[in-house]
Amino acid sequence: MTEDTKDRRFPCPQCGADMRFSPGEGKLVCDFCGHTEPLTATRNQVQPIQELDLRRGLEAALPDTEMEVTRISRCPNCGAEVEFDPAVHSTECPFCATPVVTDTGASRHIKPKGVAPFDITEAEARAAMNQWLGSRWFAPSGLQEYARKGRALQGVYVPYWTFDADTRSSYSGQRGTIYHETQAVQVRDQQGRVRTEMRQVPRIRWTPVSGRVARFFDDVLVLAARSLPKSHTDALLPWDLTRLEPYQPEFLAGFRAEGYTVSLQDGLTEARAYMDAMIERDVRFDIGGDRQEIRSINTEVSDVTFKHILLPVWTAAYRFRGQSFRFVVNGQTGKVEGERPWSPWKIAAAVILGLIVAAGLVWLSQNVDTAQIDFQFN
Repeated sequence: MTEDTKDRRFPCPQCGADMRFSPGEGKLVCDFCGHTEPLTATRNQVQPIQELDLRRGLEAALPDTEMEVTRISRCPNCGAEVEFDPAVHSTECPFCATPVVTDTGASRHIKPKGVAPFDITEAEARAAMNQWLGSRWFAPSGLQEYARKGRALQGVYVPYWTFDADTRSSYSGQRGTIYHETQAVQVRDQQGRVRTEMRQVPRIRWTPVSGRVARFFDDVLVLAARSLPKSHTDALLPWDLTRLEPYQPEFLAGFRAEGYTVSLQDGLTEARAYMDAMIERDVRFDIGGDRQEIRSINTEVSDVTFKHILLPVWTAAYRFRGQSFRFVVNGQTGKVEGERPWSPWKIAAAVILGLIVAAGLVWLSQNVDTAQIDFQFN
């Protein structure tokens, strides 16, 4: 057991049971005897969250104080690397419900610099998930009932990279301005006769342009794991990063933490793609006009920093009739996303009902037409 693993267990001073961080209360709570303890420090008592130099991170030259060694287990199904309690020898993956035998391997990685504590409780997350399931009419009724009676959701801190960068870009291109010319156009009417009409025809006047734009990027967020589909995690946006707290192991008490599997370099590549798209948007706005044609953009990037942070997600993975269904809940806002289950019986019932309604409308229309004809003859 490493020092980091020891630091994440907080025995109750009264009964010795493990304490956990209580969402909403912002303190440690003992479920055995009810004793509570405040955190060792609050946001006002600690230093601001520090950024790390990107070059040193990419060169694996960060000081030892920025690194940690933890024991993790890798899910054989979804690939999630999750830290489990050392006393637990077998469990289920919180992301896909696959049985996992805990590993004894150690992983050395960059320490988290910030953490967004859970704001909503497990009960609140479960209520949000049940409401989300209830709004899916085509979901199997059995799954909804199974989820309501199922085991508690698991709180997992999901890893992210954030990147800061100062950018200055020069560009060249063309500005297009739309104007109209009056032209004679020959058209053919319904009787086949050809006539000449005067119409306004749009034209574009192109003007060469060049210029410079600048933008400071703050906390470009990149998911640092691939255990959950990106569509799931993107659906949980936005995150309130202004509520990040400097990392303290107390925040993880009673929760699990997923290790990052996306390298710093790969994270930077994704962040740069986002930055490039934003810079292109800035360039188009700077060019102005009705149309823009960009020939080149040259960007100078400086003062690039990064940090590893943890964001709170409640997870539920249910196996129902041989299928696995995953749901995630934003631990800050309660926003829910998951695999959309479908009930073939409900879909078939909806199709049959639609056909009955359509047939009824056709019958009604035909009878109305017949009644009108009879009325005219009479």
